[in-house]
Amino acid sequence: MKENVIKTKSYAFALRIIKLYKFLCEEKREFVLSKQLLRSGTSIGANIEEADAGQSKRDFIAKLQISLKEAKESHYWIRLLRDSDIIDEKMAISFLTDCSEVIAIVTSILKSAKNSKDEK
Repeated sequence: MKENVIKTKSYAFALRIIKLYKFLCEEKREFVLSKQLLRSGTSIGANIEEADAGQSKRDFIAKLQISLKEAKESHYWIRLLRDSDIIDEKMAISFLTDCSEVIAIVTSILKSAKNSKDEK
């Protein structure tokens, strides 16, 4: 069975986000921004899973667009955590790199899906 790269990467990203959330709550005593990041960061993969089970091409695209929005929101929260000195630059770069990769892959899939003429 062929590996689904975006499913694998979004799941791994969600796991990292969960660990970051625990760190932020336990070590930094930060609860507001971390909760926002937890929601958006774990939602990416959930919507990708839903897209994969989409009932139509239109449904597939709609779920992927939600994933893209959630990924961009996660990127925002990570930058905010970095720029407010809650997480350090090294940690932020690692998360931002992973998040940017997910954004690029989802964007590419969306472009292909929108340009293809066949129905799912």
